Amino acid sequence: MTSLHLTYLAAEQKSAEVTDWSARIGWLVGLALFIALVYWLMREGWKWRGTLQSDLPELPARPSPTTTLNGGGKPPLSGMPSEPGAAKLTMSGRYHGSTTAGQWLDRIVAHGLGTRSRAELTLTDAGLDVVRPGASDFFIPAEALREALLGKGIAGKVLSEGGLLVVTWEHGDKLIDSGFRSDRAAEHNEWVDTLNSMINKVNTTEGA
Repeated sequence: MTSLHLTYLAAEQKSAEVTDWSARIGWLVGLALFIALVYWLMREGWKWRGTLQSDLPELPARPSPTTTLNGGGKPPLSGMPSEPGAAKLTMSGRYHGSTTAGQWLDRIVAHGLGTRSRAELTLTDAGLDVVRPGASDFFIPAEALREALLGKGIAGKVLSEGGLLVVTWEHGDKLIDSGFRSDRAAEHNEWVDTLNSMINKVNTTEGA
């Protein structure tokens, strides 16, 4: 093979390498634009869902400012005790979201309920206090609690069977499922039993 042929082949290989590199860059740019578009559409969908849920009332205020991590809670609700009382149960874990009760894909995003986060739960006679570092805290009065059960999925999040504590509560005219996962999943059964016992007691008292 002559030196001319070798030079020609080398030039062809170099040209092919440059062409492949350009195509790769174009493909990566196109992929980045596609991901950006999907993210934008998801963000707009989130905002639109929040707009549709704008009729959901503000979340209940906790019974005492002292129940927040840093103080500064809202004034207690009318008729609610100024102090929540002794803690029945506490939990450290994660908040995985809220949905319309019984519809685990119908995510609720209004008032920060759509934001997944760490969570510190405290159950007292007054209700369930949910403190979320970096996200909006909320409080579920005892009379608003409806049911507690073990689940495996909520708001698009799927876990192992029984890996989720699902608390059903009423807010305004809407029933809401909120999903929590303890750092110690073995606690879930105790939470279900205690919450349902508390709910039955409240219902019995109200019906008396």
